[in-house]
Amino acid sequence: MDKYFRHIRRYFVGLVFLVLAGWGVMEMIYSELPAGLRLIAAGSFGVLGLAGLILPRGSGWRAGCFISVFVLVPACWLAQSPSNDRDWQPDVAKLPYAGVSGGSVTIHNIRDCDYRTEDDYTVRHYDRTFELGSLRSMDLFLVDWGAPQIAHTMLSFGFGGDKYVCFSIETRRTKGERYSSVGGFFRQYELTYIVADERDVVLLRANYRKGEDVYLYRLNAPPELIRKVFMDYLVSVNRLRERPEWYNALTANCTTAVWKHIAPYYRGAKFDWRILASGHVDEMAYDLGVTDRTLPFRELRRRSRINERSRGAGRDRSFSAIIRRGLPGF
Repeated sequence: MDKYFRHIRRYFVGLVFLVLAGWGVMEMIYSELPAGLRLIAAGSFGVLGLAGLILPRGSGWRAGCFISVFVLVPACWLAQSPSNDRDWQPDVAKLPYAGVSGGSVTIHNIRDCDYRTEDDYTVRHYDRTFELGSLRSMDLFLVDWGAPQIAHTMLSFGFGGDKYVCFSIETRRTKGERYSSVGGFFRQYELTYIVADERDVVLLRANYRKGEDVYLYRLNAPPELIRKVFMDYLVSVNRLRERPEWYNALTANCTTAVWKHIAPYYRGAKFDWRILASGHVDEMAYDLGVTDRTLPFRELRRRSRINERSRGAGRDRSFSAIIRRGLPGF
């Protein structure tokens, strides 16, 4: 029996070693080191990994490989610090922040870009004061770009009339930087909360980005819960302005962050695999009974697509009302 457990322990340690060595290689590839040094560092981790596998047991060199990998990978990971001081793309250069006074909230730097194409736009911002007593609704936008398991999620809060403010949790990228799905796991990007007019973040995805379908659902929740979630968002918005954080494609992304804001206030909230497979988040909301259930889910999803409505509305001041008119649950 002891021999059996020794084998299990050895295989487990070996597996952890391989994972860490592979992680170290990828971490160096996506690090901020100059290109040449990145390749040297990544190759070094690769050599350590191979040596740890092929050197004989009991060898001091093999022990050195194991120690190096187990020490260097966490050290390199922890040595990277997020920053708010970089040469940011214009659309993420200004960070939003909020101030609370009595029963009202003033949000600064609400983004309202005027798009001509996806990459050609004029950046605009404005400040707006919202009365918390007027907060009436919380809506889910789900953006599908053709990857069955993955989608982008955004929450929008309605304050009566046509006043909506939308939160989109994204990567904060520097000028010329493109998003990499793999790089999103390796501290490549800072996390940002874009607080925006719906004519910005919704219209961009529905009108200008090719191959993206946008769905809109009203979430059934009491006003007190909606208010708590909204204020929780603002806490994170203000914190990121003072203390930047890393984006992580698995643990700190658009959907896991939404869940983090909602779960503390939703009675009986339990982790669901669809929080990670974000392409199914609307189905999860349907199963939980927080979206309209007068229709089968597939029919609800079909009717909740708003691309044509968004294209018809354009920059109309009533954009938010137009995209909601006649949708199930509204």
